[in-house]
Amino acid sequence: MMAMARTFSRLRKDRSGLAGLSIVALFFLAAIAVWAGWLGQDWSAADGARWEGPGAAHWFGTNVLGQDIFERAVYSVRTAFEIGLVVALLSTVLGAVLGAVAGWRGDTWVDGAITWLKGVLDAIPFYLFVAAVAFALRGAPWAMHLAMVATFWTTTARLVRAEVLKIRSLDYVRSARAIGLPGVVILARHVLPNTTHILLVQGTIAFVAAIKTEVVLSFLGLGVQDGVSWGLMLAESTQEVLAGHFGNFIAASGMLFLLLLGLNLLADAMQDALDPKQAAL
Repeated sequence: MMAMARTFSRLRKDRSGLAGLSIVALFFLAAIAVWAGWLGQDWSAADGARWEGPGAAHWFGTNVLGQDIFERAVYSVRTAFEIGLVVALLSTVLGAVLGAVAGWRGDTWVDGAITWLKGVLDAIPFYLFVAAVAFALRGAPWAMHLAMVATFWTTTARLVRAEVLKIRSLDYVRSARAIGLPGVVILARHVLPNTTHILLVQGTIAFVAAIKTEVVLSFLGLGVQDGVSWGLMLAESTQEVLAGHFGNFIAASGMLFLLLLGLNLLADAMQDALDPKQAAL
């Protein structure tokens, strides 16, 4: 409890971290409003004129079909959070489990097999692999999510493995072994909880990477199929910009920039606050 209190105290003193938290909280509230049906529900309604300028009826104007750009941009916040949360959670859990098992069974065939798999996945160009998996599973509702989870877990696993290799040689782990506790119990109760600082930071980083990757895949036509996202809006804007209409481009890229800025500021602050070396000072 004392360690957590010190962590929150350091986080509260980080102005950039608080700014990032405020930005992320604002976007999260917007996502909740969309989930609750209060915002963005008319994103597909073509009730405006073609390429209407910003005004009281349509704050960011309309696209080529007469759809409200603001409604589409706000609804895309929900898309970003849904994809980011699912991918970050699954990839972090998978990386934690495989990394912990590899570290606990270090210098055995289990460790070797997991390390080999990580090396193979890391050797493949990231976007090429994700695009290939998403294309192969095209039509499946979770194709994009599976493609990202299949690649994002490796960094978390590597960091957790290194931490577990260090922890397993500590006295309290040796004592637990000496009294006959099963390895699974020791790993779950006494080892993995001490990697929380790694998992929180890596989860935030995976959240950021998932949002950016979704935008790229959707821009290429391999991402969101039923709905709207900033990637689809940017894809639409490629033709609109040539015609001198920048509403889609500014709305999608501006909101994407703000959310990623907030997440990066928050991730940096969390990394500093959770750093064991800082805690020792």
